[in-house]
Amino acid sequence: MSDARAAAHEPVGRGRRIAPGWWFVAPALLLIIVFFLGPVIAAVGLSFTDFDLYALADPRAARWVGMRNYVRVLHEPLFWQALRNTLYFAIVGGPLTVAASLGTALLVNARALRWKATARAVFFAPFVTTLVAVAIVWKYLYHPRYGLLNWMLGHIGVHPIDWLGDPHWAMAAIILMATWKNFGYNMLICIAGLQSIPRELHEAAALDGATPFQRFRHVTMPMLAPTLFFVVVVTMIGYLQLFTEPYVMTQGGPLRATTSLVLYMYEEGFRWWRLGVAAAIAFLLFVLIVVFTIIQRRLSPRAGT
Repeated sequence: MSDARAAAHEPVGRGRRIAPGWWFVAPALLLIIVFFLGPVIAAVGLSFTDFDLYALADPRAARWVGMRNYVRVLHEPLFWQALRNTLYFAIVGGPLTVAASLGTALLVNARALRWKATARAVFFAPFVTTLVAVAIVWKYLYHPRYGLLNWMLGHIGVHPIDWLGDPHWAMAAIILMATWKNFGYNMLICIAGLQSIPRELHEAAALDGATPFQRFRHVTMPMLAPTLFFVVVVTMIGYLQLFTEPYVMTQGGPLRATTSLVLYMYEEGFRWWRLGVAAAIAFLLFVLIVVFTIIQRRLSPRAGT
């Protein structure tokens, strides 16, 4: 009988213990609902209307158009070009940034390296620098006549390249700048992952005769897989939202070679005031990011764990 009474009263006691927790998280949940979930739902609803500049004064002027905005966007050649540009930037720039981050982390984490703290600060400095300022500086570095990059290439016999004016080079130039700007943040995460690997594993592998490359392949990479998965997902999500770099450096040119989905969305919403179309592009970008994240999760070595 005593066991039955304890079982009957256990849910009540557990509920009393959980209730104060909800009061503690309630302010944060309220902020998330008001400033995140609410706007997201409103944007999805906006994508099914023809909301434009005139509807700002009178929201009743916005008419329900159903899937018309999505059909319009999917039949727009500029959308597909912006999608290709965005995928090119993410698929090329993302792995390049992760590789630079991992390589730098291995270098900075090496025992033989002196002034490790200084090296980390130097490599991390670009990430905390304002992106607009970085884009303006790199725009001058890419100048076809007076840029430092062409000046250096000229000393090895390479003719000047119009980095931001040539459709074949413009996106590559932006990828190079974005890699330099963003690899420092991922580097710190990789360093944290490397330092969490037990040193005994490397020592045991060395005693068994494993070379440094074999230790990296069979010890470091498997143990670092969850960290790299996080770094890859975060980097790809950020790169799929490419906007500031082409907006400041090329305005989407030349010949729309650097127009991204977010820049295209910005032009539709704030240049042509087709806010319903812009909301539809935003939701399509959200679907793209979700698909990319699922694919990366499937490809992750620890997907089944």
